[in-house]
Amino acid sequence: MQALLSFDQAPPFAAPLRFFITAPLFAILGALLLLWTGPDLFASRWTGSALALTHLITVGFMLQVMLGAMLQILPVVAGANISRPLLIATLVHLAIAIGALLLAAGFLSYQPLAFRLAALAIGSGVALFIVAAGHALWSVSSTNPTIRGLKLALIGLSVTVCLGMLLAISLDGSLQLPLMQLTSIHLGWGFFGWSVVLVAAVAFVVVPMFQMTPAYPEWFGRYFSWSVLTLLSLWSIADTAGWQWPATVLVGAAVLTVAIFAALTLRLQSRSKRARFDATQHYWRLAMLCTLTACALWLAARSVPALAERPEWPLLCGVLALFGGFMSVMIGMLYKVVPFLVWSHLQNLARGRMMAPNMNKVIAGQQVDRQMYAHFAALVLLLAATIWPILFTYPAGLALLLANAWLLRNLLGALSFYRHHRLKIAALAPAVAMER
Repeated sequence: MQALLSFDQAPPFAAPLRFFITAPLFAILGALLLLWTGPDLFASRWTGSALALTHLITVGFMLQVMLGAMLQILPVVAGANISRPLLIATLVHLAIAIGALLLAAGFLSYQPLAFRLAALAIGSGVALFIVAAGHALWSVSSTNPTIRGLKLALIGLSVTVCLGMLLAISLDGSLQLPLMQLTSIHLGWGFFGWSVVLVAAVAFVVVPMFQMTPAYPEWFGRYFSWSVLTLLSLWSIADTAGWQWPATVLVGAAVLTVAIFAALTLRLQSRSKRARFDATQHYWRLAMLCTLTACALWLAARSVPALAERPEWPLLCGVLALFGGFMSVMIGMLYKVVPFLVWSHLQNLARGRMMAPNMNKVIAGQQVDRQMYAHFAALVLLLAATIWPILFTYPAGLALLLANAWLLRNLLGALSFYRHHRLKIAALAPAVAMER
């Protein structure tokens, strides 16, 4: 079931790395926003500061990491080579970064111009990426669940961004649209149709490969991505048409499908051949546990009216999904992907004339563990802040700032490691050639 990997087709090192290094900067901005706003941010999920923080994470952090990962995965896993990857990466990265800043500014000021410019920047950046990635994938047959999931994730991203652009240009009231309903559909496609489908597509390869687990069941890989997108499509139609009970059943089925993915991943992890878990496995386990908890909380809120009436539960569910689920799994993957990229590119530069340094030396294990503990602490404090904002908002903001500053430090350290050894290879290569 696993895809065949072709590392010799990887894009230039700078193409995905620019996305990975930028992502923690947006999480740091989110932490500073939390410290600046204070407990008022947790008054409601609809406050401008809460929406700004949400999009700093979803667009500034998550989208950056996910697009960078796709740039690397498409040629290596799917054999889909994007034409001129460095140019595409530069333009897309710039558009997404500017758009994320404008979108956060729009939510903090509610200036229509900021929303429109954000929609233009993010829409153009994502459109460029989808065209480039879609063209690369067009002739690749869906021979395994990862390739299939990558294709379907691009559909989910397209729907998510189109709905987001529509919402952004409608907030000034120029278009008479059901904004709350569209927001709910936008959220569903962003979380499930884009993010979960892509994470699952990547998991089908990296969980067995990096965590030394059995492969996902063939039946699950074959049907998971299609099931999520089909349920989302039917739910969107039912919700738009006002069919309340069918919409509730369909979105509940989508949530259960995601919960099955999380539970299955945890089960595979329990069968890992590793003697002890590394940071990536801890991050994945935390992510899947938080995803299961978020799904259970959502289903409970739909079933228990007393819980649904409490204002804290949407915020609690959002923190579990965003910070506990998506951020955790993406940070965990960064600690595998970035050292591997450094090692792989140094190996290619050496061309067999000398050995590239061991992957485990790219980022010190002690630094990874310390950053992981800081992230865990930030998650716990953020969860507490949704219930007791006066007590825990500022400690949560400080912990989130520390965790992502540490992540940035580790990633910059990996870049410095690469540059140092690249110069070393360039200096020693002539001497090696003379000896031969």
